[in-house]
Amino acid sequence: MELNDKVYDEIVNLSEEGNGLFDDKKYLDAKNKYIAALELIPNPKTDWEASTWLYTALGDVSFFLQSYDEAKNFFLDALNCPDGIGNPFIMLRLGESLYETGGDIDKIRDYLVRAFMLGGIEVFEGEDEKYFKTISDIVL
Repeated sequence: MELNDKVYDEIVNLSEEGNGLFDDKKYLDAKNKYIAALELIPNPKTDWEASTWLYTALGDVSFFLQSYDEAKNFFLDALNCPDGIGNPFIMLRLGESLYETGGDIDKIRDYLVRAFMLGGIEVFEGEDEKYFKTISDIVL
C-alpha cells in the first residue's frame, strides 16, 4: 500500500521541518511537526512505513525532552510498524527509555542487546556509557 503523492509529500515536508527544529534543539516544535505528519497517515498507522520513522522521531524527541514513558510508548509503536523490529536505533532508544523509567532490567538488557546485535558497538557511540555497561557482561 502506498500513500497518495500529495499526502506523502506533506508528511515528508512536515518531517523535514521537524528534523530541522530538532537539530536546532526546538524539541517541542519538532514534536508538533511529527505529530501533524503522523495525523496524515491513515489507520491503522502501524501498516505504513512512514509511521516507522515518525514514531521513531517522536520517541527520540520525547527522549530528549526527558519524557521517557512517552518515548517508550512511541518506540513500542515503531516496533510494530514495517521494519521496526530490525531497526537498531529503535531497540537502543527503547532500551534507554526503559532504563530511564526504572523498567524491568531484563527487558532493558534485552532491547540493548538487540540494538548491539543489529547495529554493533557503533549504535552506542555518542550515548551515555551507562547503557552499554548494562549489557557489557553479555556482549563482551
